[in-house]
This record gives sequence, C-alpha cells and structure tokens, in this order.
Amino acid sequence: MQERTRVTVVGVGNEFRRDDGVGGAVVARLRERTGERPLPPSTVLATSDGDPGRLIALWEGAALAVVVDAAHAHPGTPGRVHRIELDSGLAAPPSATSTHGLGLGEAIELARVLDLLPERLVVYAVEGADGSFGTGLSPVVAAAVPGLVASVEDEIARHGAPVSGEGS
Repeated sequence: MQERTRVTVVGVGNEFRRDDGVGGAVVARLRERTGERPLPPSTVLATSDGDPGRLIALWEGAALAVVVDAAHAHPGTPGRVHRIELDSGLAAPPSATSTHGLGLGEAIELARVLDLLPERLVVYAVEGADGSFGTGLSPVVAAAVPGLVASVEDEIARHGAPVSGEGS
C-alpha cells in the first residue's frame, strides 16, 4: 500500500450566501499567504459547494483533509468555531449542522462505507450569522477567519508536513 502524503484543505460553501462563504474565504486567505508562508508542496487548496461526491473526490487518498464549512447551531453563537476530528473511521456527532441540504455528515458516512475517507479528517464548522443572498461575510464571521487560517496551518504542521522554509 502506498503511503499517503497529500494534504487537502477544502473550503465548503457558497460565497453568494454571505456567511456560507467562510470556507472559501479561508482557502482564499491561505492562497494569499503562500508567498510569505508556503504550505508543503503536497498541499491541495480547493473549494466545494458541499456535494458529497465532490467532497469525497477532493479528499480521497489524502493523509490529512481539513474542511472548513459554515454551520447552524441552535442556540447559536455566530462566529463560534467547532473543531471535529475523525480518526479511524469514527466521528463524534457534530454539535452544529451544515448549511447545505446534504451535509458534511452524509459525505463522511458515504466515504466511510465506500472506504474513501482520508487517513485523518478535521472539520472546522463556523456558526454563521447571515445566510441571506449577497456577498461578504458578517463582521463576526469575518473576524473568525484569521484564527481559522492559523488553525488550518497548525493542523498541517502537526500532521508532520513541514511548511517550506521551516526546519531547513
């Protein structure tokens, strides 16, 4: 069996539904920062509308997949971030739900049944304040983006994939 080394970061959502675009905003910020803080060469940055088949295709064969998505929680605290980690095919039930009809939970379960999960999956679910039509994140969700970017970079570093220029 070939050793998995690829890291995939997926921002899930719809940038035209305000806070539902938080995943894409995190991926965009990671892309912007690669000039000053390069990610390991095996890192793939992608966005997705949340369709389970497309999510599975993005993380299939990855050693680490990090997914950032907007979520609804009741009662909610907009801007609050939930970190959910899946290891060995077992996931803790999320305390928040996706903003998509078929959610991330369905994609995870389908990938588990098909044996297409990454070795390690970490989900950052961000409670949104505004899911209406339009562009731009609400101020409270926008304020969470820098911390999310740092958290994703930390996940990659903890995974053991050194960031280019570090440890050399």
